[in-house]
Amino acid sequence: MTKTSSFSAPKGVPDYVPPGSAEFVAVRDGLVHAARLAGYGHIELPIFELTALFARGVGESTDVVSKEMWTFADRKGESFTLRPEGTAGVMRAVIEHGLDKSGQLPIKLCYAGPFFRYERPQAGRYRQLQQVGIEAIGVDDPALDAEVIAVADAGFRALGLDGFRLEITSLGDETCRPQYRELLQQFLFDLPLDEETRRRAEINPLRVLDDKRPEVRELTADAPLMIDHLSESAKAHFEQVLAHLDALGVPYVVNPRMVRGLDYYTKTTFEFVHDQLGAQSGIGGGGRYDGLMAELGGQPLSGIGFGIGVDRTVLALAAEGKSAADPARCQVYGVALGDAAKARMVTLAGELRGAGISVDLAYGGRGMKGAMKGADRSGAKFTLVLGDRDLETNEIGVKEMATGDQRQVPLGEVVGVLRAGLGR
Repeated sequence: MTKTSSFSAPKGVPDYVPPGSAEFVAVRDGLVHAARLAGYGHIELPIFELTALFARGVGESTDVVSKEMWTFADRKGESFTLRPEGTAGVMRAVIEHGLDKSGQLPIKLCYAGPFFRYERPQAGRYRQLQQVGIEAIGVDDPALDAEVIAVADAGFRALGLDGFRLEITSLGDETCRPQYRELLQQFLFDLPLDEETRRRAEINPLRVLDDKRPEVRELTADAPLMIDHLSESAKAHFEQVLAHLDALGVPYVVNPRMVRGLDYYTKTTFEFVHDQLGAQSGIGGGGRYDGLMAELGGQPLSGIGFGIGVDRTVLALAAEGKSAADPARCQVYGVALGDAAKARMVTLAGELRGAGISVDLAYGGRGMKGAMKGADRSGAKFTLVLGDRDLETNEIGVKEMATGDQRQVPLGEVVGVLRAGLGR
């Protein structure tokens, strides 16, 4: 009796396997590369942190903290949470390792990896989601805000994505947010809100404007907007950000009703939206968080960053009928006919890999016809064909797959020939 596996991936946790995984890797690496070009250094964060870090840093009134966190107790009863976002963990690491005291500000960091939200899985919304993020900490400069946004824009465009738009607004600063908060609460408390929404209005009234329920959105359609009540300094900051984006050639749409889902955002706030993704249209976003470091016990330094969904960017490319991945699994495919030829091909593959050329071989003693099918499927630019008789003449066949042309090349010269043919 044949046994079949009863195991499958947890609900809402996608697998990325070949050949589709090549697209995932290309998108992730492309977004990271855009950050590297702007001087962002790598930071590797723990998969889980103390629950209190996210409760304090992200905000207890947010859906992330109140409904979506994967939280567990260790054997000593201490509460930990699988990271739902990256900024709080980055800020904790900056404080813990004294990066803010290095004298080199802003601190520019980039991270990539899985994050976790307990929510109903659907296309583009996973319980394990993959993100690339950057954070620039320690300098309050509108030009830095524009750089962070431009890095995300450049990353998308380098992948070939162009059917997105940047929405941006300002959520004000400490000089105008308290007055606006009071004004918004006065408006909200006059509405027939349910008990949970009214409680949210008391804790963080901005979160009510982010409510997706149609009945709540209708009730708040005439709510006062932060962008109409900015202080002079916050207004000047926002205008300078937009001027820098104009100078950089980054298109945007001002969306005064935008409210991000995390409590720590101040001033510049933005989201990249792709309408071909349906309800899950956000492919990335971020903003400034000037009070977060102090809230977590560090210096009162400002910061700005973004998180981009790798999964959603992959879906956005597919929606546009595009691919960022190289379909080739390798550059060179080796076919050996005979035991002696196979032994030589194995060592030749090692030499080629040492020269920076990706190589795969036809394993398992397949015949010529089956081996060449493998070469076609590999997407290799060149196929090497080596038989025992070729060893006697110290030559090897080099076939260019696009044209079908094949020529004999001295074995001692084949590495150089392939390097030249691959433009290396």
